[in-house]
Amino acid sequence: MPDQKSAPKRAWQRMLSGRRLDLLDPSPMDVEIADIAHGLARVARWNGQTYGSHAFSVAQHSLLVEQIVERTVKSASPALLLTALLHDAPEYVIGDMISPFKQAIGAGGYRAVENRLQAAINLRFGLAGNTPASTKKTIKKADYVAAFYEATRLAGFDTEEAATYFGRPDNITPDGLVLDPMPTDEAQSAFLLRFETLASQFNPKRKN
Repeated sequence: MPDQKSAPKRAWQRMLSGRRLDLLDPSPMDVEIADIAHGLARVARWNGQTYGSHAFSVAQHSLLVEQIVERTVKSASPALLLTALLHDAPEYVIGDMISPFKQAIGAGGYRAVENRLQAAINLRFGLAGNTPASTKKTIKKADYVAAFYEATRLAGFDTEEAATYFGRPDNITPDGLVLDPMPTDEAQSAFLLRFETLASQFNPKRKN
């Protein structure tokens, strides 16, 4: 057993692709979409406190947010849609910490790690390392719409309670939104498929 006092502290996570992603100084070259899809499909939204035979994964939430952006933004660019799909991608490494817990412990350190991971992910796929404020605002609006419908359809919130925390969606109904929790493999495949579609539209000459 290694000496815990003398052993170097490990700040990287080994991915199934074989990559070692440094959490403190992440390199875009160590980011692989297969690892992201695999991880996000296995991270549960709402700490797993949702109805259904399967968890509602962050992968499926990401697909939902991207779907809402596509529906609400006229002529949304592939770059915007790809950014929306990847908006929670750091959670493939650090998990989905629910907002009340972030507030309870203070989210400064968590947010710094999250921001560095997001920048590395964005750069890996040709997006701006620092997402423009206007893009963040658009995606956050869609995120709140997604959270409202997830809360009321899956997480046991009543309409008024959900509206208090997430706002009441304007001019967008849940019709056609994919809110039925998917099995892990299905969510992973759907995320990968949507990524490949958007990435090829964003960069037609893209190579994996």
